Formats: sequence, C-alpha cells, structure tokens
Amino acid sequence: MDTPDVLVVGGGIGGLSTAFALSRLGLRVRVLEQAKEFGEVGAGIQLAPNCTRILDAYGLLDTAKARGVVPDRMVMRDAVDGRDLTALDLRDLERRYGFPYLVIHRSDLHRLFLDACRDAGVELLTEQRIVSYTHDPATAVTDDGTVHTAPVVIAADGLHSVARTHFADDQPVSSAYVAYRGTVPIAEVGRPVDLSEVVVYVGPRCHFVHYGLRGGDLLNQVAVFESPKAVAGLEDWGTPDELDTAFAATCDEVQAGIPRMWRDKWWRMFDRNPIPTWVDGRLALLGDATHPPLQYLAQGAIMAIEDGWVLAEHAKRLGTGDWDGALAAYQAVRPEHCRRVVLTARAWGNLWHLDGVEREQRNALLRARATDDYAFTDWLYGPTALFPEDEPAMFEPVPLVNGDAG
Repeated sequence: MDTPDVLVVGGGIGGLSTAFALSRLGLRVRVLEQAKEFGEVGAGIQLAPNCTRILDAYGLLDTAKARGVVPDRMVMRDAVDGRDLTALDLRDLERRYGFPYLVIHRSDLHRLFLDACRDAGVELLTEQRIVSYTHDPATAVTDDGTVHTAPVVIAADGLHSVARTHFADDQPVSSAYVAYRGTVPIAEVGRPVDLSEVVVYVGPRCHFVHYGLRGGDLLNQVAVFESPKAVAGLEDWGTPDELDTAFAATCDEVQAGIPRMWRDKWWRMFDRNPIPTWVDGRLALLGDATHPPLQYLAQGAIMAIEDGWVLAEHAKRLGTGDWDGALAAYQAVRPEHCRRVVLTARAWGNLWHLDGVEREQRNALLRARATDDYAFTDWLYGPTALFPEDEPAMFEPVPLVNGDAG
C-alpha cells in the first residue's frame, strides 16, 4: 500500500472536512473509518458564521444552503410560560460577520464533505478499526495488525479517542443530561410552526429546540433534560419515562413536540476536560478527540471544521513539506479558543437550566438585552478564533456569565 502524505483517522464531519482541506493543497490524503460505510447519525445541526465562512472558502456554501435552511431569527423562550426572553436577528448577524447562520441535517453536511473528498481524490477506507498509534514515525495500527504510515497522522477519532491516551489519562465527563431527537415531515406536525425561526425553550433542568431542515420540508426537534437516575448514579438512565416527567410542567408548545421524539434511542451528553497539548511529534488530535463540548453553543462540529481549516492554512503558508512548523502553529492557535468554548458551554448550560429565583433573575437579565447586542457572540463568530495572531483585535472576548467562563 502506498504511503499517503496525510493519514486522517475518523470519517466523521471533522475527519472528512480536514481531509478535504488538506487535499486542496495537492496532498494525497487517506481517511480510515472504522464503520462499514461512511455515514452520520443524529438530526439537525446549526452552523454559525464562523463555520459558514469556511464553507464559503471551500466553495461549498451554496450547496449547504440549498440543502438546509437559512433562518431569519433565533429566539429563546421560557419553557414554563412560553414567553420570549431574548432574540438574535440572524439577517443582521450575517451583515455583521459577513456570512449566514445556517441549519442543516447532519447527514446532509456529512454527505457534502464526503462528496467533496471523493471529487478531490481522497482515499477513503472503511472497516479500519485503529487500536494504537505511534508519533515517531507517525503510524496508526488496525486491529488486524495493519500499520498505516504517513508523514503526519491526524486523529479525528471522536469522544472515545484511542489517540487521546497519548496526551491525557482521562475519561469523558458525564453531564447527567440526555438528548432525545426527532425529525417530522412538516405536513405531519399538526401545529403551526414558524420555520423562519430557530427556537430554544429553556426550563428548569431541561430545554427544547426546534427548527426547519431540508428547505423547510422537515421539522427538527431536540429535547434535553437532566436525568434523576444519572444524578443518583444508576446505570439505566435517560429512559423515555424520564423524558415525559422532565417536560410535564412545560408550556403547551413544548409538550406538543414531546410525543414526536424518537423513543428508541437517546444520546447521553458528555464532554471532556480541556487539555493543553494536542500534538506529539507527527501525531495530532482534532475535533472531539481533543475538545468535545456540550451542545449549548452549537460549536462541536464547527470546532472540528475550524481545526482542519487552521491546520491546512498553516500548511499552505509554511509549505506542505514543513509539517513540524504547521503542527506547531496549529498547537499554538487552537487549544485556548477551544478550551474557552468547552468551559463556556458548560456555564451556558447551567444558565439555561436554572429554577426558582435564579430562573426569574436570568429571565429579567435576558429580557433586558438589546437585540443588536453582540457582546456574547463576537468572540465566537468573529474571525479571530482562526488566526488570532494575524487578525486585528476587532473583537474583545466577553464573558457569558459570572466572570470568564472559559
């Protein structure tokens, strides 16, 4: 088997987007995926301007927009009384940052990158379960003993990353929250839904999200709640009976969506504590292997796409033969930003799920926010997260709650 210029382990959104980014430099890229075929599970995904600017640079934004929905507004409501708390004008957001806010089915985004990789000549191998890595030389070894070697190995092998063991002796951190998802043909929803909005209802220890997909043909719904069984340390947690109980006191709009959730599968919500080192010799971590966040900032897949973009841009600037320089630049740029996202997502989740007097205080603060106040998004959606050493200090990071949360 020929030796590629780059080996990427993991065929999810992060791995494929990185493979495509590097292939655009004329590099021969091989992707190893452990499943029998390339695919993505889940339902909707939100792509903020810090991601759509990259899709635009890749020449993929128009296709993504055609497969998704470009909403006009994001609104946060109280899940108990249904009242508006705060909103973002997403068309104004686009004017501020230069690129749109887009919602799309995860499988459609994954297919977009898969097709782009195929068109670019990326070598795509399935049923490749990696059990070990080395950093010098850079290798990835499969469970049948096959050794894949390349000048650089990028491990985009997810939350339960094997490669991460080279960098940290840790485990995923359970939030005790669980997500149920469901997509419904809009004709079958049975209630009026404004698909120009992305809506999140925040409630005590729960929240509910809905927005349109596939040009408005589908309604995507997500119900997230804290599991009492998980808090009690029980193994069988996040079950459908807990779902129903968690949303029993919510408003009519939320309760109307709960029966439409898929009840045969659910997603327990984990993240990991940030780690400062992502590169060991010619082995580098990427995406959820190094910075899996909770979902509250909708940045998980975006951070992985950003990782690949940054690595490819440094490789282009320094020359594709200088992997030591490119990896050093990648290590210098990405960990601090992603650390802040992971920790801020935790704090934002706490804010969403307040109860009692704290809920009332949160609601009052959110209602007082001006619609055109972008203090909470400039640090995240602006261009400085990609190349902070090059960009002017046009956006000053602002803490979300109670000091700098990340």
